[in-house]
Amino acid sequence: MIKIKKFRWYIVALLMLAIILNYFDRQSLPVVISEIKKIIPIDNIQFSKLNFMFLFAYGLMYAIGGKIIDFLGTKRGMAIMIVWWSMATILHGLVIGLAGLFIARFMLGLGEGGGFPGAAKAVSEWFPPKERSFAFGLFNTGSSIGAVIAPPIIATIILASSWKWVFFIPGLAGLILAVLWLLIYSTPEKCRFSTSEEKELLRKNNEPLLSDNHTSVSIKWANLFNYRKLWGLLTIKLISDSAWYFLIFWLPKYLSDIRGLNIKEIGYYAWIPYAFAGVGSLLGGWLSSFLIKKGVSLDISRKICLGISAALMPVSVLITSSPLNFAIVFFSMMMLGHQFWSTIVQTLAADIFPSKVVGSVAGLMGAIGCFGGMFFNLLAGQLIDSIGYAPVFIFTGLLHPLSYISIFLIIRRIEPVRVS
Repeated sequence: MIKIKKFRWYIVALLMLAIILNYFDRQSLPVVISEIKKIIPIDNIQFSKLNFMFLFAYGLMYAIGGKIIDFLGTKRGMAIMIVWWSMATILHGLVIGLAGLFIARFMLGLGEGGGFPGAAKAVSEWFPPKERSFAFGLFNTGSSIGAVIAPPIIATIILASSWKWVFFIPGLAGLILAVLWLLIYSTPEKCRFSTSEEKELLRKNNEPLLSDNHTSVSIKWANLFNYRKLWGLLTIKLISDSAWYFLIFWLPKYLSDIRGLNIKEIGYYAWIPYAFAGVGSLLGGWLSSFLIKKGVSLDISRKICLGISAALMPVSVLITSSPLNFAIVFFSMMMLGHQFWSTIVQTLAADIFPSKVVGSVAGLMGAIGCFGGMFFNLLAGQLIDSIGYAPVFIFTGLLHPLSYISIFLIIRRIEPVRVS
């Protein structure tokens, strides 16, 4: 069997492909909504309820999906999630009414809810602490790539055929990816492709010193709630993810409703903010790892990066009053800021808790973030219908600074928890 040096980076590439499809699939509806509305009437309130259904299912599976993946193992658990969300994506193309769309969005959320907990667990298995934030940044870039390529590809597909193929094509691609994942992935100690040097590196570094006898340490799921730091992680996800889910679901609709862009023009403009989001993922992961390598503590390096990203978000106040080109710039700054933020926040689960429960912790974090986004989307739909987009954008820009303050109040120091 051929051995591949630093095979862990190939694992990250595979995770990135999964997250690309994950985000492409969820972004298809917001981008193609103007075309679907020609057949199925959908107003702002109904659109917010479609987002609610997706996020409710997404959050539900995010909460238990991490536990499922901890139980099944990363290989089988992640494969199941990819197959599920790919089949749900195909289902979107088969619906003929609003009720069918609600069912399809719910099913998609159930499958996609396990994607990030699975990826987080894979990173915790394959990367030592000093490389984790960069690895998180790389696979998290997949979310931005998926969102970047969605508008132009969707516009091309619609112009060539119909909106239904926007869902059929990526759904089939996901099924192929699931097969590839099963053929390639395994834990480091069982991997056929990893070198003995890499396995030894991971064996020595993959478990932070949580206690004197931490090698196989774990924490019961219910006991996780005894840790103050978990409540801190849940708080910052609840607040900041509300902003993110509003941005990704309402950006294409805002460009159509307020700026008057058609599907081709949306494809021309809407990818730009997501491209900056990808830059934010890479910058956040790289900068934190760079600071640690230069001798900055884990605690300070993470907080520096989180502070920088939170400071970018209040530019939202300028979006609605600016010309289109500048509005896209401000959208881009917010997307960059959030993904810069998100990369570090996702890494905190592996920084603070043992790898055996990282999937569960990441799942709880993702779930609470979804529930925040779920209710914020409903509120946004009501506010946009009654008073317009401007107040919603202003409030959205303040959520990350508020979340940053809560880190100092609740988590305090970013370090491994002490486990008896």
